[in-house]
Amino acid sequence: MAAYDDGYWWSGDNLRLHYRDYPGSDAQPPVICIPGLTRNARDFEGVAARLAGERRVICVDLRGRGESAYAKDPMTYVPLTYAQDLERLIAELALNRFVMIGTSLGGIVSMLLAATGPARVAGVILNDVGPVIEQKGLDRIRGYVGRGSAWPTWVHAARTLGEVNAAVYPDYDLEDWLRMAKQLYKLNAKGRIVPDYDSKIAEPFRLPGGEAGVDLWPAIEAMKTVPLLMIRGALSDILSETTAAEVKKRVKGSKLVTVPETGHTPTLDEPAAARAIDRFLGSLQP
Repeated sequence: MAAYDDGYWWSGDNLRLHYRDYPGSDAQPPVICIPGLTRNARDFEGVAARLAGERRVICVDLRGRGESAYAKDPMTYVPLTYAQDLERLIAELALNRFVMIGTSLGGIVSMLLAATGPARVAGVILNDVGPVIEQKGLDRIRGYVGRGSAWPTWVHAARTLGEVNAAVYPDYDLEDWLRMAKQLYKLNAKGRIVPDYDSKIAEPFRLPGGEAGVDLWPAIEAMKTVPLLMIRGALSDILSETTAAEVKKRVKGSKLVTVPETGHTPTLDEPAAARAIDRFLGSLQP
């Protein structure tokens, strides 16, 4: 695993938020990695291991996840608030130009940030998310997010993870599920393995429109000058082929790569995803 420093910043409502800062060359715009709904900065360990050194990589824990503080008001667990939190980090680090990699919810946040300041964005990578989110996938996620699960060992947690997500990663074995479990979960004070997020993140997500909160097509329109790579899992139930094709049509020059035998979401360590990311970053202007 690549070496990193722990960094912290404060939100507008006084939450202490955390990020991992992997050092890299100042000659290239840094990469900000924004995770999905129940995920955290550990999700991007593989990405950071590949990119760090050549580029600075900043992997954030959104409020209510990982080492970031939990919000007092669960209704702040929405994309617009996450975007506001990230704006404060971007200002604090004085990032004048940057690339974003956004997985699922992180992709929604990336779209909002790119739309409000496209000139500062050197490129965006959307991982299995677009301006239309499929109902089937939403129903699946709403079925598990916020459930108060706990396991006695990492193997128990990994086996449950594998049972729930067998259709998402059909080729995974126990070692793969163990690695994912240690990214998703943590050991609590009672010695139990539990999800590493505030269960209250589910409250706004379960409301109608809670997955995005805004119409995202205008954000796509505002990103027409921003280099864009979309990565889609071939088995995705969140990003349809139709939506991905429509985004590619509207954003001239955008790229679309499909990761075979993978659902929502690709880990970005798959060979097809890793090659696409490397090519895309190599094509960007400093």
